[in-house]
Amino acid sequence: MAMKNYSKLICCKIYISESRNTMALESIERAARLDRDAVIVNKFEDRAYNRVRYTLVSYIVHHNATDMLYSPIRQTVQTMAEAAFAAVDLETHLGAHPRFGVVDHICFHPLAEATVEEAAAMAKLVASDMGNELQVPVFLYEAAHPDNKALDAIRRELGYYRPNFMGSQWAGWALPDILPIAPDEGSVNVNRARGIAVIGASPWIDTFNIPFLSTDIATVKRIARSVSARGGGLPSVQALALVHGDDSIEIACMLLDSKQVGADQVQARVELIAAQEGLEVEKGYFTDFSQDMIVERYIRLVSID
Repeated sequence: MAMKNYSKLICCKIYISESRNTMALESIERAARLDRDAVIVNKFEDRAYNRVRYTLVSYIVHHNATDMLYSPIRQTVQTMAEAAFAAVDLETHLGAHPRFGVVDHICFHPLAEATVEEAAAMAKLVASDMGNELQVPVFLYEAAHPDNKALDAIRRELGYYRPNFMGSQWAGWALPDILPIAPDEGSVNVNRARGIAVIGASPWIDTFNIPFLSTDIATVKRIARSVSARGGGLPSVQALALVHGDDSIEIACMLLDSKQVGADQVQARVELIAAQEGLEVEKGYFTDFSQDMIVERYIRLVSID
């Protein structure tokens, strides 16, 4: 049993548009604890963004008779999503981080001996649950998408990066009630209280934020673009400048291949460009544990149970 549980593991990161309502988060976390085989190994909250990310891990297996993929994480994600929809209304949500829905983003990553293909299969099962049972339109990305469509491409098509409130905030539902693009699962009709979700699978991604002691969002946006691969900067780096509180801005980075370009290289490039612009940069920080630490924490937590 231990070999089955630990040889193939899957990680799911579920981003929910809420971090200020303690009772809402408690109800979501109670839902996550209903199955001890799927474990929250980390939680990252940000009140300025009004967003929380839960990092879950469980085992993944194939049924011998049907070769159907099974993991306790599938039901746990659905239970957490149901609790989130019951506790959070997107129409009353306000935050400094872009979002499409209450359960805004779900990403799957293989751990240990699991494969990206298995992570993608689980992502598609969860997307089907979300679209058909919870009536939330879902857009698939990367390994879960038939054409390996990138997450940022989907977001750009739908206007994810355009604030809709006071210049730097996102408030309520920001898209038409009938989507201009058909989702991969669910209807084109949107419940404004729930919004939509993007769900995908990929190899491991590190998330790294770099704070600026500045309110000059235009300059920090230029720096973010010049650092990102899309702007001709560092390969395998995506970067987004976001207002973070009253007197600071962050560049939120996704390191798609940290073996190619790591956090130290991103930090050095940002500091160099910021110095040329006369801006002060603080030391960046990871928003989650490494792959190895996540596996270690999962095994320890399951062993304790």
